[in-house]
Amino acid sequence: MPRFTHPRLEDVPLDLALHALADPNRLSMVARLAETERLSCAGAAPCESIPKSTLSNHLKLLRAAGLIETTQVGREMINTLRRDEFDRRFPGLLGAVLANRAVQ
Repeated sequence: MPRFTHPRLEDVPLDLALHALADPNRLSMVARLAETERLSCAGAAPCESIPKSTLSNHLKLLRAAGLIETTQVGREMINTLRRDEFDRRFPGLLGAVLANRAVQ
């Protein structure tokens, strides 16, 4: 069973959060998660042509920045946005970034 590291938000520095949100693919993934309660890894992908290794790396960086939580449900990995926790740590940041993102 895969184990994922989910940091305490108090330990996440602002520069790591901004770095995670700066990439258009990761930002698209966060926006998709913000629109729904939970998504599989494939469902969170910004496009169908993204290689699995790249998708895994993006998800790993989003987890490290405290933006998502990944849990295993059967054979599937489910991602959820840690919106409430992230908003407590960085008030208004995620809302502002999502509201001002360029739609792809």
